[in-house]
Amino acid sequence: MKKIKLILLLFMLFTALRADAIQNIKIEENASLGLNDCIKIALNNSPVIKRYILNMDIAKSNVGMAKSAYFPTIGVGVSYSQNMGKRRHQSYDTRLLPGFDASLSQLLWDFGKTMADVRMEKFNRIAAEFDFDESVLTTIFDVKLKYYAVLAAKSLMEVEKLNVQMNERNYQRTQAYFDEGIRSKIDLVNAEVNLSDSKIALVNAENTYKNAIVDLNNSMYVAYAPEYSIQNTETFNLNNPYVPMSLRNIDNYSKLLELPPDVSNAVYSTSVEKSDVLKNYEFQKYPYTFEKSVSIAKENRPDLKALNATLKAMRQNVLYTKRQYLPELTGGVGYGYSNYRGYYDSGMNVGLSLSTTFNMKQVKHQVDIANSNLLLTKTEVDLLNQNLYFDIQSAYVNMIQLEKQIPLLETKVRQTLENLELADGRYEVGLGDYIQLQDARMNYNNAQNSYVQAIYNYNVARATLEREIALPQEETLTVEDVKTYQKEELKQDKKNQKTIKKLKKGSNKETV
Repeated sequence: MKKIKLILLLFMLFTALRADAIQNIKIEENASLGLNDCIKIALNNSPVIKRYILNMDIAKSNVGMAKSAYFPTIGVGVSYSQNMGKRRHQSYDTRLLPGFDASLSQLLWDFGKTMADVRMEKFNRIAAEFDFDESVLTTIFDVKLKYYAVLAAKSLMEVEKLNVQMNERNYQRTQAYFDEGIRSKIDLVNAEVNLSDSKIALVNAENTYKNAIVDLNNSMYVAYAPEYSIQNTETFNLNNPYVPMSLRNIDNYSKLLELPPDVSNAVYSTSVEKSDVLKNYEFQKYPYTFEKSVSIAKENRPDLKALNATLKAMRQNVLYTKRQYLPELTGGVGYGYSNYRGYYDSGMNVGLSLSTTFNMKQVKHQVDIANSNLLLTKTEVDLLNQNLYFDIQSAYVNMIQLEKQIPLLETKVRQTLENLELADGRYEVGLGDYIQLQDARMNYNNAQNSYVQAIYNYNVARATLEREIALPQEETLTVEDVKTYQKEELKQDKKNQKTIKKLKKGSNKETV
């Protein structure tokens, strides 16, 4: 019994290891994940992709089922009968000992019906493979959107942290001025209100960031994910301006009240320019024209390829349905044996048959349905081609528009920063009022938010365009990868079975 338990335990262990390798990739505690890492996790964990893998297996089996008509059909049977009754007032009992019969039949020709069926299932298998490719692209695109959303939320959260720090500095400075009688009570109250508003905005930004992480986990199909961080991308290089300004002079009233040497050029005494959320932002312009993008899409789009394969399958389905009227030529050979009251009877038979059975009205409507399905698929192909053109055009225009906006918004961030420095310097020396300072701060904060949003929108627009034209991705999963993995899985199964047999043999010897 101990050996049997050991065998069962090892078998369960092998099965568990295989299932873990197939189904899930877990995220380690405090891991640092890049975009390709997240895509890889999603491709391995996605139940949607696994469903399309199973659909490919089913389509492959359907091809084998269609081809099975070319193989012979074997029939084997045994019989036993006993007849009892009366004849001319005499009873009789006829006993028949068991009999045996076997037959072998082979389809010789069916006027192309089986050939059309096989071709139809082959095209369905090709369509299933392209549907799998489409599910992979959809998964990759979804992860990209959620990944960029996390980067954007993180950037905006840093902007709000910076905003809180600026308002804290202004509040402390205004408090010092109010205590000295330089500023009025209304300036102090406004500083308090702005500080509270900035803290509320920070809480909202943190909540948005947490929700973005949840969405990213969902796109990777990872529940109960531990704490982890994500890396910047080349087009989303996040800076961490956590302490952008120095507060070293806040508590020193005498230094706060000192005028700078040149009042007309009064600016921030700190390095505010280091607070830009995005640094060294560079992106390579999209290398293809709109016409080239449409051409690439028609060559690469797996959903378009799947529909074209389905269209070919529908044509073969029409041929197969129309040929239901035609007969089938079948050859057969059989052998029978029986024993009746000690007399043995056996023999062989060989024959050919040409026959057909169909319901004319039923086949007629089946042909109509097949033709309608063919026209419906043609319409779907035409519709996809039109939608493809306009979807690419929309994504292309959006991306080009954002390419032009980003440099302008970057300039606006620098300009609002310079305006904030000037407004702060003027307020510090008494040449400006608090409203001007807060307007400058708000403009700078809004400019950074707009800049981050534009970067996010650009990444989304570019990812959308790449999705629309099915541009090959660095991290992906192909049909060949699935086939290779399945072969390795079969090899591992055989090794596990051999190991279990050896354990069983060892257990039997010890038992003896």
